[in-house]
Amino acid sequence: MKKLIFGLYALLTIALLIWGYYQAIYVAPNDAKQGEIFRIIYYHVPSATVAFLFFGISLAGSIGYLASRHTHAGRAQIFDAWALAGAEVGVVFCTVVLVTGPIWGRRAWGMWWTWDARLTTTLVLWLIYMSYLLLRRFAAGSQMQTVAAVLNIFGALDIPIVYFSTHFQKVIPTQHPAPVFGGGPDSGMDPSMVGALLWNMLAWCAWGVLILAIRYRVERQQQKIAAAEAQRALEA
Repeated sequence: MKKLIFGLYALLTIALLIWGYYQAIYVAPNDAKQGEIFRIIYYHVPSATVAFLFFGISLAGSIGYLASRHTHAGRAQIFDAWALAGAEVGVVFCTVVLVTGPIWGRRAWGMWWTWDARLTTTLVLWLIYMSYLLLRRFAAGSQMQTVAAVLNIFGALDIPIVYFSTHFQKVIPTQHPAPVFGGGPDSGMDPSMVGALLWNMLAWCAWGVLILAIRYRVERQQQKIAAAEAQRALEA
């Protein structure tokens, strides 16, 4: 039954990705000022949204691990698996953001990169979570998970900074445009473009959840294998 549900969900995700692509490339009109390059927004914005979502899941996992590591060891490992899986998938989508952003910026601004508030804080966020993953990969010892959880919480503090970095352009000038929604009196999208954006938000979120579920399951299996090996070593 689980395999059937997983298979159906995977097929639904593929269908959503195809439909989102169709909406972004063939249905949504060109932007009056930016032309075809504007279509990258249908992948850039969903990727950023999904990255924030999974960094949030990773944060919740790290908090859960720290809260339960001394009282419920088994539950703590479940939280830790979510923390690691969320961070890995979040980094993947954040990388997409950092790749698609400069492609867009090169055509829109005439430059690949500028050290403004939004771009810099996003890069810092990516570097922090890459450091978290490197710590999880190469560090060892009983305190590794605890140190990693603390680093995760520290990294998550940058998420609201990234989000609000373009809300205060009068105080902190930035090359990055204001938020599409809720950014001020001139924010928003033409109704003919909103559908394509929302479909791709749904599709990329579904795609991210699929990857997250697979990565979580793999991590739980690795935890069980490591626990079994540790038990055999103690018995020997």
